[in-house]
Amino acid sequence: MKEGNFIISLDFELHWGAAEKWDLSKKKAYFDATRESVPLVLNLFKKYEIHATWATVGFLFANNKKQLLDFCPVNKPTYNNNLLSYYNLIDNNEVGKNEEVDPYHFAPSLISLIINTPNQELATHTFAHYYCTENGQNKFQFDADLKAAQQIALENFNYKLKSLVFPRNQFNNEYLYIAKQNGIKVVRSNPNVWFWKSKFKFIALARAFDTLFSISKSLTFNSNKLLKKDVLLLPASRFFRPYVTRESRIQSLKINRIKKEMTYAAKNNRSYHLWWHPHNFGYSTPQNLLQLEDILNHYQVLNKKYGLTSKTMLEMDN
Repeated sequence: MKEGNFIISLDFELHWGAAEKWDLSKKKAYFDATRESVPLVLNLFKKYEIHATWATVGFLFANNKKQLLDFCPVNKPTYNNNLLSYYNLIDNNEVGKNEEVDPYHFAPSLISLIINTPNQELATHTFAHYYCTENGQNKFQFDADLKAAQQIALENFNYKLKSLVFPRNQFNNEYLYIAKQNGIKVVRSNPNVWFWKSKFKFIALARAFDTLFSISKSLTFNSNKLLKKDVLLLPASRFFRPYVTRESRIQSLKINRIKKEMTYAAKNNRSYHLWWHPHNFGYSTPQNLLQLEDILNHYQVLNKKYGLTSKTMLEMDN
């Protein structure tokens, strides 16, 4: 692989991303804005010829609650912390009838839009936002979860999911073989830097600081040296942190850091993998879209000057 690569992956979740933390009654406007932002992001991707992977929670594929229940596996996760099982929301009647009534737990219309936009890959974020390193769950439950994700994608969209992003980046080496057995070819892995491996108390602060100033080695990687353990392990490089009003004065540092990393990848025939959640654009949506367009415009400059190529996760497996 001679040219540099620019990979984008998005973790598409809506309320399923952290249902145990978010009070939906206070977040509806946030998720309404998230849904409104998805077509706008897709338009930008189309405008700048961006190939992107949308790792989508399987619950969002359902056309209605009845179908959701029909596809729920019998072997559900038995987390020690039961709040992490989002089947509780279904059992407690916190999920509505369909997307029209409950656009926070269903999204088939947006999934259709993703599929019908050029160069977009639909991937899995597991069926039930499955936590792969939590105590209490096991590999048989994970296998049942992935099977449900594949079945509903095939039923509703005639689509086979071939890339996987572990929810909350709970990467589990022991589950890679199970992923392969369920049709997965590429899995996003975590950045190979110290503050993604450590459990130090202030590690989140280190990750945040690194979005502005370099405190690690380069987060680009050599595509020819990617690991393949049953599936291709594709490292993430940078989380695209959303615009925050109180941090408006330092936003340019964040964007410039991303652009410099992209430039380094382009000049040195390396790869750079940017990721975020669509709901990160739920606040300050116009500002986030402007920042994204700035990055995508920079990609086009690098594409023309150095041959930097936009790829989905799956397209990296060649």
